[in-house]
Amino acid sequence: MVIAYGKKHSIPVYVYRLPGVFGKWCRPNYNSVVATFCHNIAYGEQIIVNRRETSIRLVYIDDVVRDFLAAMEGSKTQNKDGFCEVPITHDTTLGKLADTIEAFKDSRDLLSVSDMSDPFTKKLYSTYLSYLPEDKFSYTPKTNTDSRGSFTELIKTPDRGQISVNVVKPGITKGQHWHNTKTEKFIVVSGEGVIRFRKIGSNQCIEYAVSSKRIEIIDIPVGYTHSIENTGDSDMVFIIWCIEIFDPLNPDTFYEEV
Repeated sequence: MVIAYGKKHSIPVYVYRLPGVFGKWCRPNYNSVVATFCHNIAYGEQIIVNRRETSIRLVYIDDVVRDFLAAMEGSKTQNKDGFCEVPITHDTTLGKLADTIEAFKDSRDLLSVSDMSDPFTKKLYSTYLSYLPEDKFSYTPKTNTDSRGSFTELIKTPDRGQISVNVVKPGITKGQHWHNTKTEKFIVVSGEGVIRFRKIGSNQCIEYAVSSKRIEIIDIPVGYTHSIENTGDSDMVFIIWCIEIFDPLNPDTFYEEV
């Protein structure tokens, strides 16, 4: 009837038939399985999946709005029946959906981040975070502390290594080791110090003065024993990105002073 009305009066009319729409602020425990799973998992409530293999097609609210705006400008995607459809949809199963959202909750304890190169995972993760209780936005990772300072792992990824923060007390030197395959990047964000390198088998020492007054990224190549010394009067804080997640069974770390 709407399409017929448009044709009769020469009015552009677009009728969309949407699959399950998901995104922030959708009402849980109503008619959206994504909203229900996100809310209940975020709040520690039980979810029930009777048929894990059930296939579902989903569309993200931002993609819906983006296509609506495009349609208003005359760009639309119509199927052979004349109805419009959002071209970007995501197919999954109830079981995979539940497992993915459960993994988001577990990621806080594991310090893990899912593979965000997958568009559906990225959209689903953003949706999940919008359902967190407002008193649960923060969480505290484990910090390893000794007389030299502290070391805290922050984020671990399946394909992009991990990010950590290292605190070094004044006059303290950390490191004094080298790697075969593992590479790192150091970024001093507070305080000042010196990063030293020496290629294995060589006597030549290379030094880089680093300071939070001039943010720079220092690559730590393989085959160079390296150290970082706090030469300031206050704690030095630096961020470390490592190419791989630390494996205690294969640490690829060999002690040798610079």
